[in-house]
Amino acid sequence: MNPFPLRLGLTMWSNNQWQQSFYGKGTQSGDRLEKYASVFHTVEGNTTFYAIPSLSTVKNWHSATHDDFRFTFKLPQNITHRQMLQGCQSELKSFMALMEPLHERIGQWTIQLPAAFGPEHLEQLKRFCDLFPPSYPIGVEVRHPEFFAKGEAEKQLNQWLIEKGYDRIIMDSRPVFSETITREHPHFDSLLDAQQKKPRVPVHAIATASNPMIRFIGHPEESLNFEFFKPWLSKLPQWIEQGKQPYVMIHTSDNLIAPELAKNLYKQLQKQAQLPDLSPFPAIKGDTQIQMF
Repeated sequence: MNPFPLRLGLTMWSNNQWQQSFYGKGTQSGDRLEKYASVFHTVEGNTTFYAIPSLSTVKNWHSATHDDFRFTFKLPQNITHRQMLQGCQSELKSFMALMEPLHERIGQWTIQLPAAFGPEHLEQLKRFCDLFPPSYPIGVEVRHPEFFAKGEAEKQLNQWLIEKGYDRIIMDSRPVFSETITREHPHFDSLLDAQQKKPRVPVHAIATASNPMIRFIGHPEESLNFEFFKPWLSKLPQWIEQGKQPYVMIHTSDNLIAPELAKNLYKQLQKQAQLPDLSPFPAIKGDTQIQMF
């Protein structure tokens, strides 16, 4: 039996606001990834989208994790957004060489594309993906409206993804767009920021390969997320039954309660599918140890 029928993760592993609620008091920033990886099975590697890490940093990430952990690093924005996948073969090669120490712990190389990347660019995406060895796991996130219109453009994209065995990454941003916010709203700043930056695209729950990824962008008030997650309580177990291993990435607009929300959504999934328990949060382990002595 697969020890991880489903991989649960967050958008980040380091957040100052989790110091007491997740990591435990006194945790140094350099120890956060190790503690994160003791609970969650994967992480969405946003950090490589914004900046290229040093080789020593990549090696530190390897040292802080274990062989069963999986990263889903995004390709650098210079490749995906600025160059739109064109003329960047040498840059991609350099990036992949830099990340080599972690290749065995990659769940997906994420190609997140801007809304401007439309059907007319599909051949660019195909040529770009041909640069990868066949064994490399690839996930593609599109944001152009035509790829969600259930027309010929979406059909062609999905057929190609299925043929190549690439996963189509699914964005579920419904919670952050679920209400009209005013300045008096207690979470005005974080919700406004999310509504301005996150795409508001339809949720097409299609698995084009073996590791469908759901990016669930939650509301900062935990109770307002469960109704939106209900459809996934049936879809994810279906995929697991089919032999797929879904990745579920939980965000919130400010990520303050992301670990707790992920844990509680996972408990809901455990009622529908046979999933192993999560380890306790490191902060809880620490509190237990303090009480014992």
